[in-house]
Amino acid sequence: MFIASNFVTVTKKEEVDWIEIQEHLRGHIKQYLAAGKAPVKKTFDSDPLFDENDSESVKKIKGILDEYIRPAVEQDGGAIVFHSFKDGVVKVLLQGSCSGCPSSTVTLKAGIENLLTRMLPEVKEVQAEGV
Repeated sequence: MFIASNFVTVTKKEEVDWIEIQEHLRGHIKQYLAAGKAPVKKTFDSDPLFDENDSESVKKIKGILDEYIRPAVEQDGGAIVFHSFKDGVVKVLLQGSCSGCPSSTVTLKAGIENLLTRMLPEVKEVQAEGV
């Protein structure tokens, strides 16, 4: 289970039908929240996305990820996090339903890389870290 700020993604084994587990999952989530437990335990004193020590290029990359890419990825139950930028290569972490999704490579290259290279000439390539 992956919990983000405004959605929950559940990954199941292929041999299990959703109809078999949906009520159990729904009940588990409701019980957890009804017990007063926070869905996300980690809190931040400041926005972890932006760091005043970032280079101008990294600030621009993070801004594009936040404004254009993250909302689209979240609509599909995934998450994208900036990892690094070096020698023209942007590395990102794909989480939630994006992690291991067969379409994530197409999304990464045709969508994210295309947008970043068009908007920022210093970006030459985008890679998924940890894949």
